[in-house]
Amino acid sequence: MTDAELVAAVRAGQTDALGRLFDRYSEPTWRLLSRMLGSPADADDALQDVFIGLPDILASYSGRAPLGAWIRGVAVNTALMRLRSDRRRAEDALDESDAPTQTVSQPPDAVEDRVTIAAALRALPEEFRTVFVLKEVSGYSHAEIARALGISVSLSEVRLFRARKLLRTLVRDAQ
Repeated sequence: MTDAELVAAVRAGQTDALGRLFDRYSEPTWRLLSRMLGSPADADDALQDVFIGLPDILASYSGRAPLGAWIRGVAVNTALMRLRSDRRRAEDALDESDAPTQTVSQPPDAVEDRVTIAAALRALPEEFRTVFVLKEVSGYSHAEIARALGISVSLSEVRLFRARKLLRTLVRDAQ
């Protein structure tokens, strides 16, 4: 079934079509939410919010953009609302249940590096982390970021520069 057919079926109230959209787009959407929110548990909750609300907001989908990109935009807005309503998310510790288990006393460098980078990313101020994730991880342009966040293109560029600089410092200090 094509995206257009699935959208039409969801609009017609067919719940199995919503399940197919979830199967098709949940994984990349969850990855984006996880990076923006800094927590797998928060990403799970936000992913549910995105897809539970999808039947209602699909009325605003015009079909001009690819459906996956449009859903990612909905996810970005959902994440931003969550971040604004709960500023403490940036301070949450890495959920130990998601950390890889090792039988050796010292984890391999690659795992250590990933944990260090994830912790540094969570330590960034929300406005820096959001721009960094949207640009460097999700590939949004500065113009798209500016539209999504309601800021200027130049402010998006400045926030990305500052995020990179602060990330370098945080990673260096953690080593």
